[in-house]
Amino acid sequence: MEIEIGNNTFPVQIIRKNNKNIYFRFKENTLSITCNRFISENEIKRLIIKNQDSLIKMYKKVKTKENNNLYFHYLGKQTTIVYDEKLTMTTIEDNIIYTKNEKQFEKWYKEECYRVFNDRIDYLLPRFANIPNFTFKTRKMSSRWGVNNVTKRIITLNTELLKKDISLIDYVIVHELCHFYEGNHSERFWYQVSLRYPNYKEARKRLRNE
Repeated sequence: MEIEIGNNTFPVQIIRKNNKNIYFRFKENTLSITCNRFISENEIKRLIIKNQDSLIKMYKKVKTKENNNLYFHYLGKQTTIVYDEKLTMTTIEDNIIYTKNEKQFEKWYKEECYRVFNDRIDYLLPRFANIPNFTFKTRKMSSRWGVNNVTKRIITLNTELLKKDISLIDYVIVHELCHFYEGNHSERFWYQVSLRYPNYKEARKRLRNE
């Protein structure tokens, strides 16, 4: 089965289960649909047409992520990694990262996360008053750009942020620091964010789509 969405034609993979809902996702240019085993192909086609705009957006988002994964991004810039066993340290020159091997690169990456994020925290802290002393950590996270454990006073930033430009790193830091004022995402919280990062809505959108 194939379906035309926008200007593209996709093969359709139908996975029938006992679930009540229907789920769409793109995988390797194939539209995968998980649905109840009693739903007919005609009904599936109708639902695809009904949700065509959302599916086009979903496909574009998937393709953007696939293209980004073809290259390494450092602070929002597309870079190339060159491995050379003769090197003793990792350096960057003209959007090329020179490093000895993957192990050395990973060590450099962790150190660079801490250096860049720590510099941005120092830069942004003067915008805040009465912020308690806190510990700053980094780790790779799959679904969040940052976490503020207000009780333990620990801010953790996703190491994937190093691939984003400085403005987005700043937004995430401001976001997490504002949680010291408001622990949830109420209107009061977003007001605190807006005082220190007026274009926060644009930043949120970019983090979702890039």
